[in-house]
Amino acid sequence: MRDDHHGDFQNYVTARPPAMRYFAYLSCGDWHRAEDATQIAFERLYGAWHRARRDSLDAYTRRIIVNTLINEGRRGWFRRERSAAAMPEPPPDDHAPDERLSLLEALARLPARCRATVVLRYWEDLSVAETAVVMRCSESTVKTQTARALRTLRDLLSISAEGAAR
Repeated sequence: MRDDHHGDFQNYVTARPPAMRYFAYLSCGDWHRAEDATQIAFERLYGAWHRARRDSLDAYTRRIIVNTLINEGRRGWFRRERSAAAMPEPPPDDHAPDERLSLLEALARLPARCRATVVLRYWEDLSVAETAVVMRCSESTVKTQTARALRTLRDLLSISAEGAAR
């Protein structure tokens, strides 16, 4: 990497870890996996910096994170590894903690690609076309996965709400 590119890379990697780490957390539901995926993404981004600069850096980094989480989820040892149940930082918004935990638990029960699609569409506020680029799939696949994920989330959250009402 040329020296002038190294400075650009260093500035990007210094500024973006919190947002990318939170994106990774929402995509996988585990802070440790999110931290690892973010680190791996920045390592891979370094090697592909000359290509990534042509695209949106955030989109390119998100794509690496999604691919990393999906690939690592396929490994048997990785699925058996579990971290502590307590979240290390407080919720960033004013939603009730119980509602937030219910939503995060429901999100964690979605398949990896559906979860990534929902996070890209609704947390990162990407369009269907932008999500399709990040996920490397067609727009119709994004729409289908989003619809299935939202239906599953509604079912899971309604079951959770019914259980809390009792």
